[in-house]
Amino acid sequence: MTDTSSFVALAGAPSGKKAVLYRMALPDHICPYGLKARDLLKRKGYAVEDRLLRTREEVDAFKTKHAVQTTPQIFIDGMRIGGHDDLRRHLGLKVTDPKATTYQPVIALFAITALMAAAASYAVYDSIFTLRAGEWFIGFSMAILAMLKLQNVDKFATMFLNYDLLARQWVPYGRIYPFAEGLAGVLMIAGTLNWLSIPLALFIGTIGAVSVFKAVYVDKRELKCACVGGDSNVPLGFVSLTENLMMVSMALWMLFAPVH
Repeated sequence: MTDTSSFVALAGAPSGKKAVLYRMALPDHICPYGLKARDLLKRKGYAVEDRLLRTREEVDAFKTKHAVQTTPQIFIDGMRIGGHDDLRRHLGLKVTDPKATTYQPVIALFAITALMAAAASYAVYDSIFTLRAGEWFIGFSMAILAMLKLQNVDKFATMFLNYDLLARQWVPYGRIYPFAEGLAGVLMIAGTLNWLSIPLALFIGTIGAVSVFKAVYVDKRELKCACVGGDSNVPLGFVSLTENLMMVSMALWMLFAPVH
């Protein structure tokens, strides 16, 4: 195997704080985890001997020699630490479980839609504190939630069948739902065709809220929420209930609020 190593010394790095990193750097593919491992080592004060595996033959030979299945591989003080996640564990850092439930996607979504609503309100009214900002927040949230579902309608509809009462009785409803939510959200943002957006939001929001409440708080089931798409690790419960109650409250507001 050709030695393609380069030694990256860090200013101020203690002598003995050195690591050897083997990572894939093929003409058509550079391993992102190798780059992440190198960056992490450098940020932690290690001088990194960066050894590149530039061909498939070199990669296969390395894996055979060290009896490993993947690259990158990190060695510290002559001891093999493992890959990027193993390095994080070695350094006492958290390793995220890709299957773990998380609210991060929903927090990010609502934070962005709130900022979008504030920005739109400021652009139109010179103030972020307006009733329209609140309406736009819900409309933007509905539209983006629908967009996430529409990335893979089939996956969303399949997950939706786990708990939605109407979809269980009429399976096509699971595929219709994201289109209905998106349409209602866009119309509410525009403030037009209320005769369509209000009953649409009331219908899907009410059924959704009842379905989630029954599944989580009555049947005590632990399910993943389809609210941000079929690949979601967001737990079913408060978030999905909030999504549906937002639609219902927005519809009722538009129904009874004075025209502005």
